[in-house]
Amino acid sequence: MSSLRQLCCKIILTGLEFNLKPVTHADIFNHMLSWLVNWDQRQHGVDESDGVKSWRPVKALTEWLHSCLDVIWLLVDENKCRVPFYELLRSGLQFIENIPDDEALFTLILEIHRRRDMMAMHMQMLDQHLHCPTFGTHRVLSPTIPTVSVEAVANLRYSPITYPSVLGEPLHGEDLANSIQRGSLDWERALRCIRHALRTTPSPDWWKRVLLVASCYRNPAHGPTPGAVFTSSMICEATIDRIVELLKLTNSDVNCWQEWLVFSDIFYFLVKSGCIDFIDFVDKLVSRLIEGDQHIVRTNHVTWLFAQIIRVELVMSALNTDARKVETTRKVLSFHREDRSSDPNNPQSILLDYISSCQNLRIWSLNTTTRECLNSEQLQKGKQIDEWWRQASKGDRMLDYMNMDDKSTGMFWVVSYTMAQPASETIMNWLSSAGVTELLTGTNMQSNERLMVMREVSPLPMSLLSGLSMNLSLKLMFQMEDSLFAGQVVPNIAMVETYCRLLLIAPHSLFRSHFSHLAQRYPSILSKPGVTLLVLEIVNYRLLPLYRYQGKSKALMYDVTKIVSTLKGKRGDHRVFRGPTEFTETLNRVTIVTLAIIIKTRGIADADHMLYLQTMLEQILATSQHTWSKNTLSYFPPLLRDALIGRIDKRGLAIQAWQQAETTVINQCTQLLSPPADPTYVMTYINHSFFQHRQYLCAGAWILMQGLLENINSGNLARVLREFSPEEVTANIYTMVDVILHHIHMELQQGHSLQDLLLKTCANLAFFIWTHELLPLDILLLALNDRDDDPHALRIVISLLDRQELQSRMKLFCANRMHPEHWICSGLFKRLELSKALGNHLSWKDRYPTFFDDIVARLLPVIPLIVYRLLENDAVDPADRVLAMYSPLLAYHPLRFTFVRDILAYFYGHLPGKLIVRILKVLDINKIPFSESFPQHISSPNPVICPPPEYFATLLLGLVNNVIPPLNTNSKYGSVGDASNNSGRNPHTKTSAASQSSPTNASEGQKAFYQIQDPGTHTQLVLETAVIELLSLPVAASQVVPSLVQIVVNIQPTLIQSSNGAPNCVGQGSVLPTSPSGGSTDSLGGSRSTPSVSGINPSNFVLRSGYTCQQLSCLLIQACGLLLAQLPS
Repeated sequence: MSSLRQLCCKIILTGLEFNLKPVTHADIFNHMLSWLVNWDQRQHGVDESDGVKSWRPVKALTEWLHSCLDVIWLLVDENKCRVPFYELLRSGLQFIENIPDDEALFTLILEIHRRRDMMAMHMQMLDQHLHCPTFGTHRVLSPTIPTVSVEAVANLRYSPITYPSVLGEPLHGEDLANSIQRGSLDWERALRCIRHALRTTPSPDWWKRVLLVASCYRNPAHGPTPGAVFTSSMICEATIDRIVELLKLTNSDVNCWQEWLVFSDIFYFLVKSGCIDFIDFVDKLVSRLIEGDQHIVRTNHVTWLFAQIIRVELVMSALNTDARKVETTRKVLSFHREDRSSDPNNPQSILLDYISSCQNLRIWSLNTTTRECLNSEQLQKGKQIDEWWRQASKGDRMLDYMNMDDKSTGMFWVVSYTMAQPASETIMNWLSSAGVTELLTGTNMQSNERLMVMREVSPLPMSLLSGLSMNLSLKLMFQMEDSLFAGQVVPNIAMVETYCRLLLIAPHSLFRSHFSHLAQRYPSILSKPGVTLLVLEIVNYRLLPLYRYQGKSKALMYDVTKIVSTLKGKRGDHRVFRGPTEFTETLNRVTIVTLAIIIKTRGIADADHMLYLQTMLEQILATSQHTWSKNTLSYFPPLLRDALIGRIDKRGLAIQAWQQAETTVINQCTQLLSPPADPTYVMTYINHSFFQHRQYLCAGAWILMQGLLENINSGNLARVLREFSPEEVTANIYTMVDVILHHIHMELQQGHSLQDLLLKTCANLAFFIWTHELLPLDILLLALNDRDDDPHALRIVISLLDRQELQSRMKLFCANRMHPEHWICSGLFKRLELSKALGNHLSWKDRYPTFFDDIVARLLPVIPLIVYRLLENDAVDPADRVLAMYSPLLAYHPLRFTFVRDILAYFYGHLPGKLIVRILKVLDINKIPFSESFPQHISSPNPVICPPPEYFATLLLGLVNNVIPPLNTNSKYGSVGDASNNSGRNPHTKTSAASQSSPTNASEGQKAFYQIQDPGTHTQLVLETAVIELLSLPVAASQVVPSLVQIVVNIQPTLIQSSNGAPNCVGQGSVLPTSPSGGSTDSLGGSRSTPSVSGINPSNFVLRSGYTCQQLSCLLIQACGLLLAQLPS
């Protein structure tokens, strides 16, 4: 065996002199490692009974072992780049047992350890971002990984919460979190992540997965938390750091009220969740702010924060029953400052001026023991609040919430802290101030029916709602829920809109999962059709981004499934099935397409999902009768394509079944649908026809029409279809589409003109959809869209989208709806009549008016799917036309930014430049932080030329400055006004490194969630915008990726040289290590050349970043890796 391996090595060494394929290099490398790891096995000819020989190899073994080492050294030669050296670091060769006594092997193992140690040193800073909540670079941690194929692993991404450290240990779990010592590197790493989360407001779901409940609040019976990462002490310290940041920012006269509002939402959430030990927090805050730096607290913002949480149960317990309640109360009150603003009529100034009085009044009401701590002047000041409220609510006078001046707004905010119940009642009175009206008898109601509906008023503006106390907001939520979901009167849109706005203002503190929450509060409520419809409209048209931000999309799907599954067989309840939600062919296919997009553009986050994928697909497609077209499958990710490609297409069998039943169906349809048909036959047909015949009703009507619309008794057809269940209607539509396409092929064989056939088909479908509104348009379009392997199906879809009837409805929809960002609208919301909004089919016997639902709005999830199918079939021009026609409608898509990002990623490398520009126009360009030069590059007359290095460098620098957590202990906010910290970043004063000129630039400060619901946070917007830019460039990935890598590789040596000698480098003397690719002087290769990047001035580059040269060198690696990780797999 030794001789054979020796011969193999000699052959390989000869072969390596030639240009072998990379896969061959990899195979050779793996075989060499396997031989080395198993060097002492019996087939080597070693006598295991000889203890000396067991570790000292014989001569033949030494020879082939040295030959193996020669092969490995040649493979990892950095000048040839056959196999990267880091493959040796990952191999685990240095950990083999029973290492032979061989100097050559020791040399290799020593070099592995040396480089591993070097990497660990550099990664001490570089791996900071791996824990960061901003990033979606998923890491896999699952014992099931070895059972997953190599190709499948390519689709996996790592979890952003738990990650393997440099040496491979999983850093998560309560035991590990509690073992981290304050001041250690791991402690600082955790604080950096938490500080970044407090600034960038990741999903509340993220917080819940990484937080530990404070030990003083925990139930001793509960075991350790396996997923927790951060302890209460870490959260406490980072929260205090954030308060200090905001105080410094406030003291520098920067308007950061929005940042305080966002932080107060998270702070309330953390305190209420028990993740902050309140008494310990107060002690540490006093030590930091009062005893440590007495000059930093100049305003009443800290007092305002305590006023927000003072009604939380844990806080009330600490101030009311704890043994240290008097001491804690004194400390809480010690943050009061006489707030004298330069603008006394500013609402924030008024609130901060009176907030100490509000706090004193609340503490006074808690117990008598702590009253001695209170400020008598502040208690007396409370009389001014009472007096203002008496004047404002005097007699029958009602506050006009739409025309409040700044002073009134500020005083009402103050009242929300002292008299939440009266303030809540006045708001509820306003929202129902115009009384109620009877919904007059209509075609959908019995002659003696009346429905009481609130008259429309204007919803409360966000500018007023944002300053209300959390206590009042909670009271309003519960009172509005009583009125919306348990009241006897149908609410107005203003109350629904105000309810949604409150949820969007405080997504951390006020969120509730509606179906489970309402079912718990009102057990029988969801059996009421009107309430179910209202909840579905709120979720579908207002709160989908919020549920996604909360990480509750899957839970929402399960809740809707339970609701709809109880109704799917009920006759006539079609309106509940908003959009493509039927549990038949439509939902199955939409689910598969969504899964394909997720896997291809973002990867699968959990390795366990790989094992369940096949079973999940089988369940989804258990009732599906059809397969996927070849063109669609070609764009599916391999993982999904392999699972679906073997399915048998049953459409041929469906046509045969139709042909067998055609005679019976036509006889029944003749009796039912001929113009002189007996109306009484309708109920006979509904009650006695067979199910397998009923699915052919629309197909039979189509055959009877013969192109002549008057051949059909549309009244009888409408009555029958309205009595069908939603499932039966969907089955009818899919069957009719199959029959239509089959007949078109039959007619073509008889010599008929295709143009005439398509015109007649579209005219007949218009009869079903528009003339008599017999069928839902969205389901019909999806059924045709799913038959894209038929050459005529998509042409019919385009013709239907081109119809003037639909164009007119879309224009009417856009004209009647206010701005897509509904929260900025202050006027009355228009409510359309039920039949005009939904058509006769969906509104037939429904009594309840619409809020946001509309037959055109139901196309919002459909249009993107049509565009996908057109692109899969290379129908670029029709796709461009659809996007051009329906861009005004897509502005109302709740996730239009995600739609643009995903379609560019899904078809990356297959889209022409003109279409990419059209897709980008779907966005609200003015609110997207594109680079200044980006429009030039996507519209370049010479698209084969890659953008210059300056463009990619600026893109990376934008991530460094706006996305990656700050490296400095004094953060970018805390450095404001602190002249000693010259390396901190300040987004409120610096020029944007990413050359972003849009209104969403970070220089405007932090954005609230409702302002940026898709993708959810500003940091995610900057990151995803950079991804969109790369996906939109008219050059191939083979040019883009090297351009990014070259920025990092080539600019780093220049930066390191600058840090060692250039006089204009910022912040010399950093103790942080330089990047490993920055040319370490003790590497085996000796000194390394330092090529410069053309067109980039390193000194200017450093100044724009606000970092030291060494820091920027490492951060560029982070930015590059982060950006590449977002690209489609």
